[in-house]
Amino acid sequence: MKKKRKNLKRLSLVFILCWIFILPAISSFSQNDAEGSKDPALFTRMNGYHIYRYDDLQFDQYEFKISSNKTQVVEGHHLFIIYDLNDNVQAPSPLQIGRNYINAAKSVGGQLVYEWHDPGEDVVVKVAKNGMETWAYISANGNGSYSIHLVEKQVMKQDVVADASTMDKSIRETGKAALYGIYFDTGKADVKAESKPALDEIAKLLKIEPSLRLYVVGHTDNTGIFDANMKLSQDRAMAIVNALVKNYGLAASRLKAWGDGPTAPMATNDTEEGRALNRRVELVKQ
Repeated sequence: MKKKRKNLKRLSLVFILCWIFILPAISSFSQNDAEGSKDPALFTRMNGYHIYRYDDLQFDQYEFKISSNKTQVVEGHHLFIIYDLNDNVQAPSPLQIGRNYINAAKSVGGQLVYEWHDPGEDVVVKVAKNGMETWAYISANGNGSYSIHLVEKQVMKQDVVADASTMDKSIRETGKAALYGIYFDTGKADVKAESKPALDEIAKLLKIEPSLRLYVVGHTDNTGIFDANMKLSQDRAMAIVNALVKNYGLAASRLKAWGDGPTAPMATNDTEEGRALNRRVELVKQ
């Protein structure tokens, strides 16, 4: 009987030790990120969270809500992540989660696309940076967890640049020529170095036709504030004129900069493909 009681005491002691040491270890382990998971390159996570689920699809598509009755399908590298709240951490509000991601997107030149339900509960943001367009849908759940669908869409690089003879032909037939080989960073008016092939062809055209005088017209899509787009398109057109005068020795009197902003689209602004066509420079005969 005494031996039985002794064994029971030993079992109780083992149980207590398990409760003190093993269970906290299990609980601590549950706070670790899912194996092989990591935060997306564009965003960190909210403080006090771990990755519960991580799906990394190299090429996939997701349908993002962009208004109350419209969606847009985006194809590319798709990450789906569920973040769970760590133990003993106070849950932030859905508004706090949503605002954090909106502000993070805006801090790198992105924008809020759409927000619905309670403020911050469901938000879609978009960031165009370094030739990559990233869409993210953040959904905050009532239990403190939240999820993110993130798709990295590679923005098409314009490899084919109209040459001088093609531009000349278009100007003779229609009075203008559209160019897509001149590059700027989002929201900026500094002509990027990779624009040189297109600038070379414009200079060649003006040297072939010494009497030709051109309006250099900047165009944007309709994303953002109208007045800002008008100023941006004017500034970009002026930057092109300055580059042609400074780097190619062309007479400033032959070129006049003008900004049309989003007022003369070539295609619908309801799709990314259409907006890409609308972001252009036109050479218009004076």
